[in-house]
Amino acid sequence: MLAGCPMSIRLLDAMAREDFEEVVAVQDRRSGLRAVVALHDTSAGPAFGGIRRWNYASEASAALDCLRLARAMTWKCVLAGLPAGGAKTVVLDHGGLDPESAYRHLGRVIERMGGRYYTGPDVNTGERELAWLAAETRYATDPGPEGPQELAESTAAGVFAGIAAGLRHLDGEEDWSRRSVVIQGLGSVGLRLARRLVEQGARVVGADIDERTAQVAVTELGIETVAPGDELDVPCDVFSPNALGGLVHDLTLVRLRARVVCGGANNVLASAAHGDRLHARGILFVPDFMVNAGALIRGALFHLEGRREPVVEIQARVDAVATELLALARELGRPPSRVAVAEASRRLAARRNRLRGCDDAAALSDKGRVSGNHTTSPADTDRKDSDA
Repeated sequence: MLAGCPMSIRLLDAMAREDFEEVVAVQDRRSGLRAVVALHDTSAGPAFGGIRRWNYASEASAALDCLRLARAMTWKCVLAGLPAGGAKTVVLDHGGLDPESAYRHLGRVIERMGGRYYTGPDVNTGERELAWLAAETRYATDPGPEGPQELAESTAAGVFAGIAAGLRHLDGEEDWSRRSVVIQGLGSVGLRLARRLVEQGARVVGADIDERTAQVAVTELGIETVAPGDELDVPCDVFSPNALGGLVHDLTLVRLRARVVCGGANNVLASAAHGDRLHARGILFVPDFMVNAGALIRGALFHLEGRREPVVEIQARVDAVATELLALARELGRPPSRVAVAEASRRLAARRNRLRGCDDAAALSDKGRVSGNHTTSPADTDRKDSDA
């Protein structure tokens, strides 16, 4: 650690353990901006990850959250088969922050990265903040008609697919009319997920810390709601967390009365051990980074290939991944959370090795072209090949 630094994590050690490429601390006195940008992997293409603004308890907790979220973004990319990696930015929110100036400054920082990092929405970074970013950088998701659009719908479609895969895994069928789903968080993703479930005939119970948000769901969809915090005690087939991560911990795990846990929140498990404990209790956990990649898929393909992947195709893609990995977990007799991490890590290592092999082959090829003080040109090589 730096001398006098209050952060209680050893940043370089943490980066080395998970093979992070770069972590940038950003400070701007005029706007009050204090942020961390983490790039986990750019081996196959640019890194993607949104900007989370939150009132963190400490710089250490902010940095740790940033690292965990960036790593999960890489796992999402790998499992989704995207030629991209993961990144994340966290902004430490506080009373002295000037949001517009802070986001504009952050946009200029991202612009200087030259396309290695594309950013987008996350907690407390919505259309207004994205517009400020987009005014300063080409590498932020445009919230208007020129951008990828339907990001929340894409995420909701993936979570819906994950729930469906989980039900089929347990019972061999979805049978929506007989299902009850509790949704924690009725914001942009949770509301759209609720709509999909209601349309399929499922019973939906929702909860949100914002009474107005919950009332919108009641008015638009006619769902039931419970007081925030009580949703954990509702008997249901599926519990779907769609707010902040870290929901499943020692105190909440024993209260869950669901058969499946599957939601759009990032890092639902407080630790890997809590995934093991869910498994031991017979509760199927469908890992969040397998199913909440819809917005990433939509945004990455838009930026990389200039096209908007249809939401129905995103749903099918997530369904295939979830079905495959749940089947693998059953075959191995291991918790799905452990299997998904292991498979994502295996695919990432294979991708890096494959790309490294291409780089090594190119280097050897270039080296082979040099003989003494003479460097063989491509034209010379072509002539030798044709003579042969």
